[in-house]
Amino acid sequence: MTDLTLYHNPRCSKSRGALELLEARGLTPTVVRYLETPLNDAQIHSLLGKLGLSARQLLRTGEDEYKALNLADSSLSETQLIAAIAAHPKLMERPILEVGDKAVIGRPPEQILELLP
Repeated sequence: MTDLTLYHNPRCSKSRGALELLEARGLTPTVVRYLETPLNDAQIHSLLGKLGLSARQLLRTGEDEYKALNLADSSLSETQLIAAIAAHPKLMERPILEVGDKAVIGRPPEQILELLP
């Protein structure tokens, strides 16, 4: 099977649930604790391509940083939003499972099963 990468926040119940689903199937993903090791702009751009989403769709709108940075401003470009996610990784939805050239947000965690054979 193609390598599995899980962008994971161990404090998030959905993220823990996704990891448990993978482990229950005998799969051991590469776990990226993106809050400790933030993704750079290029990595986020690549991940968005695999998700088929815009940067705005990847944003967690309930985070304090979202409001403080005025990210609801519709005039912000994709580049500006990606830079905000890179600088404030807490803004990125989670968990995300990446499998080859595809990725999915695990909300609910069972959505990660879409990418498994």
